[in-house]
Amino acid sequence: MHSIEQYREEFITHLEQKVGTREPKKLYDPIVYILGLGGKRLRPVLTLMTTEIFGTDYKKALHAALAIEVFHNFSLVHDDIMDDAPLRRGQRTVHEKWDINTGILSGDAMLILAYQLFENYPSDTFRELAELFSKTALEVCEGQQYDMDFETREDVTVPEYLHMIEYKTAVLVAAAMKMGGIIAGASLKDQNLIYEFGKNLGIAFQLQDDYLDAFGDPKTFGKQVGGDIIENKKTILYLSALQLGSAEEQKEILDLYSIQPQDATEKIKTVKTVFISSGAAKHTKTEIGNYTEKAFEVLDVLNISDEKKAMLKQFGENLMKRKV
Repeated sequence: MHSIEQYREEFITHLEQKVGTREPKKLYDPIVYILGLGGKRLRPVLTLMTTEIFGTDYKKALHAALAIEVFHNFSLVHDDIMDDAPLRRGQRTVHEKWDINTGILSGDAMLILAYQLFENYPSDTFRELAELFSKTALEVCEGQQYDMDFETREDVTVPEYLHMIEYKTAVLVAAAMKMGGIIAGASLKDQNLIYEFGKNLGIAFQLQDDYLDAFGDPKTFGKQVGGDIIENKKTILYLSALQLGSAEEQKEILDLYSIQPQDATEKIKTVKTVFISSGAAKHTKTEIGNYTEKAFEVLDVLNISDEKKAMLKQFGENLMKRKV
């Protein structure tokens, strides 16, 4: 087995070899740009790692890993347009650097390019990968729509929120891992088990992201702490505070989430206090633990060596400690 860093380096080399500027440049330059902005490359790394865990040379999965990364970045290009976001990974978003029409069209091309990459596999493998990819891509779109719907709804529940993040975030992590199983020729049972591992870990990761947005260390979190509070995002912390808090705490949260002061320092401080006093912070940490444990329970029945099970558990633990 290789290290996460080795998988990442091999993937980046493959990406740089395969993704180059073509004509017309205004279509392809934005694709090269967004794919070059970096990031952890978590999803393609998972595809490579899972392929090797199931006993096959991880290099056979490089095309599928690239497809996953191209699709992920396609979704970011379109999400940034919908959110009118000026920055992505500290750099100008595609629609800001070029224009909205370019962002839409280059994003569309990325989705097609992602599908094309599966054509590098034998017909049976291609069919299985394409079926999984189609299902996953549609679920990601559904998750994005739920997220947009929630912005104007006042009756969103915690179960609905968990369903939304499962589709918007976790299914792509799950699919990245199952693709490794497909390419390695793992049994359908093991393919589905590794999918469940990825899905539950993906949910736990997103819940932890919500928690760290409010309570993380600004030096290590990598984003502005309190960003979700400033933007009045209905994360699990907010929804849990409304579900678990007293009438007074519920009113305070609703009042604070109806304003956007120029200096949000006091708002962030007060909201975090309510998150703690209402039990929302504790509930969120419990849910993070529950989904992490659900992922690890899958390993008990996965048909791989104890050494590889330990490696997957270590990966999950490092991910939840933000070391991956």
